[in-house]
Amino acid sequence: MIKEGKLQELEASREFFNRSTSALTEKESNFAPKEGMMTSAQIIAHVAQTFEWFIDGAFGENGFSTDYEKLMAKITAYDSIEKARVYFEKAYKNYRSVIESKTDEELLAPLKDTSIMGEAPCLAIIGATIEHTAHHRGALSVYARLCGKVPPMPYIEQ
Repeated sequence: MIKEGKLQELEASREFFNRSTSALTEKESNFAPKEGMMTSAQIIAHVAQTFEWFIDGAFGENGFSTDYEKLMAKITAYDSIEKARVYFEKAYKNYRSVIESKTDEELLAPLKDTSIMGEAPCLAIIGATIEHTAHHRGALSVYARLCGKVPPMPYIEQ
């Protein structure tokens, strides 16, 4: 019962992210407000990667990776919003599939790796994922505005 509500929240977060970032096109793939910041494509890839990171952290053999250099190297290769969106959808579907496969008992069990989220239940990764996605949805809305575009309202189809 817990799982179904959380999966609905997760799906809403995905829809909000996709809708609010839809103003960004392939043309804005390599846009970054200033040197040293992630580009539009890289942020979308980063959000996708974080789906994987949370699943690995909660349910994987090795827990949360703190090899941030290696994680960053993977996303810096993204120079296409279209490719980053494909990665986003693939990572989201896998994330959802893993959560769907877990029982409420497994989701309520404490994290094995307490290095990032303490002794929270595994279920806590869902809220953290939603918050992380919202954070970057907001950043990408600013990117869109800096590119002269108006990002759509995330909560309703216009």
